[in-house]
Amino acid sequence: QVQLVESGGGLVQAGGSLRVSCAASGRTFRLSVMGWFRQAPGKEREFVAAINWSGDDTRYADSVKGRFTISRDNAKNTVYLQMNSLKPEDTAVYFCAAGTPSRVATPHKYDYWGQGTQVTVSS
Repeated sequence: QVQLVESGGGLVQAGGSLRVSCAASGRTFRLSVMGWFRQAPGKEREFVAAINWSGDDTRYADSVKGRFTISRDNAKNTVYLQMNSLKPEDTAVYFCAAGTPSRVATPHKYDYWGQGTQVTVSS
């Protein structure tokens, strides 16, 4: 079992930066792939980024590549998403997820989800 709690969302102007965090509890955190997804109103949940258990393999959606960075600190049971050069189209609820997905960009392949944190980017 893994419990996930996101934090760090908020309102930021376009071009600004924000870091969201996901605190995890449960012994399997260190073995889990961690993913970030987002969902805007009226849209499907979409993949943002993922990181493997050791932190040396990361994947990004094309829409955020070069602007967002995913990282994890297994000693703190926390995964981070640093978001730079934010755009209004990045506005969404951001969710973290944990599991051992066969395809990291597919939401239903993850086993555990947080409750989400709102990120709003104003133009």
